[in-house]
Amino acid sequence: MIENRTLEDDLRMYLKRFAKAMEGSGLMEEDAFALEELIDEYSAFILNEEYIKRWKLLMDSTPEDVLHLVDGVRKLSALSVAKMEKHRAMKLLSGEEEAADYFQNIESCIEKEFGQFQVTQKSTVLLVGSGSFPMTPLLIAGRTGAKVIGIDIDPEAITLGRQVVDRLGRDLPITLELSQVEEHKDLKDVTHIIFSSTVEGKYDILDQLYERTGEDVVVSMRYGDGLKSLFNFPSQKVDQKKWRMAENSMRPQQIFDVIVYEKFRTGKAAADNG
Repeated sequence: MIENRTLEDDLRMYLKRFAKAMEGSGLMEEDAFALEELIDEYSAFILNEEYIKRWKLLMDSTPEDVLHLVDGVRKLSALSVAKMEKHRAMKLLSGEEEAADYFQNIESCIEKEFGQFQVTQKSTVLLVGSGSFPMTPLLIAGRTGAKVIGIDIDPEAITLGRQVVDRLGRDLPITLELSQVEEHKDLKDVTHIIFSSTVEGKYDILDQLYERTGEDVVVSMRYGDGLKSLFNFPSQKVDQKKWRMAENSMRPQQIFDVIVYEKFRTGKAAADNG
């Protein structure tokens, strides 16, 4: 495939395959297997060194139709993952569950989510975009004892997510809410915030959170630049009078990278520059 096809050809091919995968609401077992294979193949595709080089060459010209193609593949692949998450949740609830390569990759990314800003039993973590199979809340609450609040705007995802938590972590301090960030009432109590990489307006939300969160809040922004932006929404510039980048964790073999932000404080900035 690498020798005979251009990167643009492959993007159009994946667009068609993801569009086909999104046809219909449910997944028969054979369809779920095919979608799982497609997601795993696509995950390997965006981590392939040769394609990373080709991406850089393609983006040097950035014609409008290519940008539109990139946006389409990104959105359809994210929707396909959400569909696969729902299937995975249903399999678990019916008594069987297997982790695809994509999900194993995501789970490995969670290990060092906040870098030096440790989550403890006294922490309150807010996850924006918890999905149908809330791996992050389960892992964080299970390993640290922290209170974890997951929010999502998909009613079915919240319903399935609550059932998964009840099955895998009934006694853990996890709450899942059908809401948007601005509707959450206790943002001043939140110590750590995680944005899922497929939340499209995450930087607009981050800007709004400045006034509504505590001074010591730490934000983990999952993102994907370059070829990874085919699977994740990319990083953006922030208002430097509001937020400063504390860490940028590049993970070449993982699906998304992570930027950790903290609120800008003059004294802190001076110390960092001194």
